[in-house]
Amino acid sequence: MVSAKPSFKKQDQNQNKPSFQNPNKLPLGPNRIKTKKKKKGNEISETKTKKESKVIASTNLPASQQLSFFLNCFQSSNGIKFSSLELESFKDSCIVKSPEDLKQDADFLHKHMKVAFGKSWKAELCEGQISEGKIDAGNPAVLVISTSALRALELLRGLRPLTKGCRAAKLFAKHMKVEEQVAMLKTRVNIASGTPSRIKKLIDMDALGLSRLAVIVLDMHTDTKGYSLLTLPQVSNEFWDLYKTHFEQPLIRGDLRICLYGPISCGSEVKTTDEPHDDLL
Repeated sequence: MVSAKPSFKKQDQNQNKPSFQNPNKLPLGPNRIKTKKKKKGNEISETKTKKESKVIASTNLPASQQLSFFLNCFQSSNGIKFSSLELESFKDSCIVKSPEDLKQDADFLHKHMKVAFGKSWKAELCEGQISEGKIDAGNPAVLVISTSALRALELLRGLRPLTKGCRAAKLFAKHMKVEEQVAMLKTRVNIASGTPSRIKKLIDMDALGLSRLAVIVLDMHTDTKGYSLLTLPQVSNEFWDLYKTHFEQPLIRGDLRICLYGPISCGSEVKTTDEPHDDLL
């Protein structure tokens, strides 16, 4: 009689492996404590980034912080570093400080200019006749500088209440010939608006004069990529060239003021909040 062979079931290989059930040991894998700390660190980093990318109306910032913002942009764009002595040349009075409750939309620009010129705003911005020995042709009191012809026109619409008796000069290349602009500048001009390249060209041609210039309005409107007059490639280079050539020295002498019109990056200002002005730049 043949005895039946015992049947063996195939055992799972894992059954032969020793089992560790020590409750005091954590399983191998990501370190939960480190992961938690890293995650918390990322949250802090994200919060900081959001804070730095925040923008705020320039009217909500004191003149000292607006000046710091402008000079920081100048140094960054030109790859230079001002010395303490050079920084002392720039005073907070270089900045036009508008009321905080006054909006900086294009439609309100005429109100900002009234505040900037005080009691003399009518004589400086509205009169239309050339005064012998006092008011030369082609010498505006206000110069608005934008990145494009479209923005220049938009801001001019906000100045219409001031330009009824003396129309503003349009100083940009689009649909405008240089000869037409030169002819326009042979009359009294109180307000002009344009782009850096055309403005500089007309100055170099001695068509646009700067003897009366008291305020330059820098349009801080940003495009879809976040660029503004002070940072947009090529246009910003043209502006800084114009600034260094024709505006920096009058600004230092106190003959010229800057109006930063629109929101500016709060990130630059955050770094300057708790430190002295000269150490920021």
